[in-house]
Amino acid sequence: MEYLLIQLRILKINVIALGWKKEFLSKNFEGLNKVVVDNFNKLKINAFIFPVTLLLCIVWLLYFNDGMSVEGYVNVQKDSFFYINSILSKFPNFQFNLTQLGDVLIFLPFLTLLLVYAPKLWQSMLIGLLVSTIFTNVLKSFFALPRPAAMFDRDVFVITGKAIVSHNSFPSGHSIATFTILTSILFAFMPSKIKFKIPWFILIFMIGSVIAFSRVAVGAHYPLDVIIGSIIGYISALLGIIINRRFSLLDWLTDKKYYFISIILFSIWAILIINRILTLNLVVFYFALASLLASLYIITTIYVKKAY
Repeated sequence: MEYLLIQLRILKINVIALGWKKEFLSKNFEGLNKVVVDNFNKLKINAFIFPVTLLLCIVWLLYFNDGMSVEGYVNVQKDSFFYINSILSKFPNFQFNLTQLGDVLIFLPFLTLLLVYAPKLWQSMLIGLLVSTIFTNVLKSFFALPRPAAMFDRDVFVITGKAIVSHNSFPSGHSIATFTILTSILFAFMPSKIKFKIPWFILIFMIGSVIAFSRVAVGAHYPLDVIIGSIIGYISALLGIIINRRFSLLDWLTDKKYYFISIILFSIWAILIINRILTLNLVVFYFALASLLASLYIITTIYVKKAY
């Protein structure tokens, strides 16, 4: 009997602790969106100085190294392309999985839960991705640069996956998308103290660079395609934050009564990822699908409780 009473007391303590934990997490998740809003409101126009200056420096270096023509652009970075490709391609399976994250269909599922707890991030990120899509399509069509597989003998460098021989190498769309997403995250959760800001910036930059340069590793892009694409992605994210802050175009995302739209889209999204699994069967696809299904379950639960 005494043992039973002890167990009941332990159970009661655990229930109370669980309630406190749930309340604590709920309050913290509610505050997460406020953190994002506050950080986005701190963003100034001078944030564009760094990426624009970097972009102009690259253009200047290309100009003075006869890299403004198609042949010049390829020749000025030919050696660096072969070197980076040879080093990174030593881990072909890892690089091939990694490069899939440059596709928003695969990267965004890892962030879908933030649609519930930090909708302002998603609003700005989606607008940034729309801006980046415009940049990508316009620049690829305008420059029409041949891919490495269309310029070099395929026996002199490593191609992982299907060889791409189209003339749309510049800029790297995967790199633009990657840095649009990561830059949105960078500013959304920027620490307030300077001693944490620098490590946070370095961490995001390193993650982005590893994903972006996987495009060189698989033989799909030149180094400058990736570097310039990353800068354009950074700029696209800044524009997304500023545009959404000014016009609040996607505020409906915060309204739970519209979650049924997300439920439908997430369901279609899951089917698309399953199709990728059936086609390529890469590990990264399974992680993306698991993340998406977990978010789908949580959003569906919230919507059902709200509706009934």
